[in-house]
Amino acid sequence: MFWMTAYLDLERDRHEAGVEFWRRVTGFEVSPARGAHGEFASLLPPSGDDHLGLQRIEEGPSRIHLDVHVEDPAAAAVEAEAHGAGVAARPDPDYVVMRSPGGFTFCFVDHPGSSPAAPAEWEHGLRSAVDQVCLDIPASAYDRECEFWAWLTGWELRVSAEHDEFRRLIRPPDQPLQLLLQRLGEDSGPVRAHFDVASSDREAETSRHVGFGAEVQGVFGGWTVLTDPTGTAYCITDRTPETRVLDEVPAH
Repeated sequence: MFWMTAYLDLERDRHEAGVEFWRRVTGFEVSPARGAHGEFASLLPPSGDDHLGLQRIEEGPSRIHLDVHVEDPAAAAVEAEAHGAGVAARPDPDYVVMRSPGGFTFCFVDHPGSSPAAPAEWEHGLRSAVDQVCLDIPASAYDRECEFWAWLTGWELRVSAEHDEFRRLIRPPDQPLQLLLQRLGEDSGPVRAHFDVASSDREAETSRHVGFGAEVQGVFGGWTVLTDPTGTAYCITDRTPETRVLDEVPAH
């Protein structure tokens, strides 16, 4: 794997509002539409390679999927199947749609990326970055999903010293996104995901998002849960955009 991109897949009637909100939140430009029906667009940072995208989907609900960039998608799919994943579709030879062991959608693609974007800088020294995807995993699938994603990425797995429901895969310096794996209280159900925003000042960053139409759903010890104007949930955290981690220790 040499890159990872996170896509927010939005229902048709909410797509325009989602694109505008995340454009303003990130400060990134929106690429020209692409795909057979103009359904894909990327958020383009001022410097570095893009790692966030938006897709218009015909059937809801809105969701997140990951693009895992590899040299040979077909070969990667074979290896992933041997580790418990399944193939959902093969739109073309360089693009394979997969399901993780717990049913989370991701794609193997072959276009490269190598230079992470710098955190965005706002007024009064505020800095922020959408730099993490949290996989929300039912308890019965949790250990298996952690094993699978650690294998797929080859990244170091860490556990939280304060919250035993979290494990994190630490991105190398040349990667744009981390993966946080959260064990849910529910025992079964689909694996889903949400964006996490690292910020130098969580309260100020929250106010900025609310000004763009987000709504606060809850404030917790290290994070704030919001919904964007499309109703999609995400979090703003106390992780600084530069260090990106808090108190995790290597998993055993």
